[in-house]
Amino acid sequence: MPKVALYNMSGQQTGEIELNDWVFGCEVNAAVLHQAVTMQLNNQRQGNAATKTRGFVRGGGKKPWKQKGTGRARAGTIRSPLWVGGGTVFGPHPRKYTISMPRKVRRLALRSALTSKVNAGELLVLEDLSFAEIKTKNMVNFLEGFQATAGKSLVVTAEKNEAVEKSAGNIPGVTTLTSLGINVYDLLNHRRVFVTKDAIAKIEEVLA
Repeated sequence: MPKVALYNMSGQQTGEIELNDWVFGCEVNAAVLHQAVTMQLNNQRQGNAATKTRGFVRGGGKKPWKQKGTGRARAGTIRSPLWVGGGTVFGPHPRKYTISMPRKVRRLALRSALTSKVNAGELLVLEDLSFAEIKTKNMVNFLEGFQATAGKSLVVTAEKNEAVEKSAGNIPGVTTLTSLGINVYDLLNHRRVFVTKDAIAKIEEVLA
């Protein structure tokens, strides 16, 4: 089983914690990680971009000029794609970008993302994380204790913690999630991942 250091809120190591080998020590599957990130980003797309083809543009019912004898090119409608104000050729239309993955594959991707963070030394386990009051300075002081003020940081708590979430709300690059809300994209998109000991237990309970 992989072992990682256990830290307090001041950034001091207080011990070690053993992680579940099935969740945090599996073989990293890069192809599944790519598939999971693609799925997550695709599912965020609205897909409501729309353009009008020549059949939907208002006007253009009358032939602009007669077919022959004018010296000009033949024209049947002023709403041709060749004309200003005409229709659009092969433009976007409303569609769904949603794709899905089997549950087992999604869980494999999540375990691969967690394992990659452990292997890179970017998963930091905390004994606890709580603030007495909602202040941005509290979160800044916490990050300074780990020298993590530069780069993106992801903070994962066992349950919704309003003080932690709102204290991090004004800091660019810092994201807070609960243990049930962790996802592949956010894990890979942040340089450091801070996870409380209670959140680790809940993650292992779901994925193990």
